[in-house]
Amino acid sequence: MARDRRSERVDMRRWESGGSSRADDWLAVEEPLEIVIEHDGSALPLLTTMRTPGNDAELAVGLLYSERIVRTRDDVLSVDHSVDPRLPRDNRANRIVVGLHPACSPPDMVLRRSFLSTAACGVCGRTVVADLTAELRALPRDQTVSADVLSSVGDRLREEQSTFDRTGGIHATGLFDLSGDLILRREDIGRHNATDAVIGASLLAGHTPLDRHVVLVTGRVGYEIVQKCWVAGVTLLAAIGAPSSLAVDMALEADMTLVGFLRDGRFNGYSAPERITG
Repeated sequence: MARDRRSERVDMRRWESGGSSRADDWLAVEEPLEIVIEHDGSALPLLTTMRTPGNDAELAVGLLYSERIVRTRDDVLSVDHSVDPRLPRDNRANRIVVGLHPACSPPDMVLRRSFLSTAACGVCGRTVVADLTAELRALPRDQTVSADVLSSVGDRLREEQSTFDRTGGIHATGLFDLSGDLILRREDIGRHNATDAVIGASLLAGHTPLDRHVVLVTGRVGYEIVQKCWVAGVTLLAAIGAPSSLAVDMALEADMTLVGFLRDGRFNGYSAPERITG
C-alpha cells in the first residue's frame, strides 16, 4: 500500500459497463491531531481534531487564533510536534505542542475544556454562537474587489489542488490578493482545517489582519468559517458552494462581503455587496 502524508493508495473493485475489475484508488488521509498548549509551566491538552497531515503547525495556530486563545504572533513562542520519548513514534507526528508566551492569558473557560473535533466541525466545544463573536467589531469597508477578479479565483484555486486531483476527496482554502493573485493555499479533509491553516500561516508570517485579501473555500460555507475569517479581519469571503443561513446572518453582523456559488463565471452576493465593483 503506497502512501504519502496526504493521500493513500488502496485496492478496490470497480463496476462499470456491466462488469467489474480490480483497481486501485487514492484516498485523502484522515488522522487525529492532538493539540496541546504549554503555558505557565503546564501542558494542557486542548482538543483532538481529525485532519489531513501536512500543515499541522499552521492549523494549530490558526485554530487557537480563531478561538481567541492567542491574539498576536508574539503570543506563540513555539509550535512543533511532540518529542516526548514516552510516545510511540507514529503518535508523535499526531501531537502538536504550542508554547504560549507567559504574558498570554487564555480565557479560563477555554483552558478548562477538552474536546474532540471531527473533520466537519470547526468550533466544537462552544455551545453559544454569540460567545464566538462577542469581542469582534464590524469590518472596515475601504477595500474593494472587481467582479471579474472574483469570477477568476475559483479556476485559479482549482489549478493548485494537487491532492484533490489525486483523491477527489479533499477541500481547499485559498488566499488571494485583490488583483486575484494566489498568495497561498492549503488542502485538508475538513474545510475549517484548511481555513485554520491559511489563517495560521498568515499570522505566523505577520500578515494579519487579512482585510486586503479574498479568502475562497471549496464546498459550502457555514458560520464557523465566517467566524474564523471575521477574527482574521477578512472582509471578502467566497465559497464554491452555498452558505448556510447562520453564515449569512454572521456575515451581515460582521459587515463582511460573503459570496456563494462562485463558479462558471457567476456568483451570488449575500452581504455587503458594495465591496464588489464592476
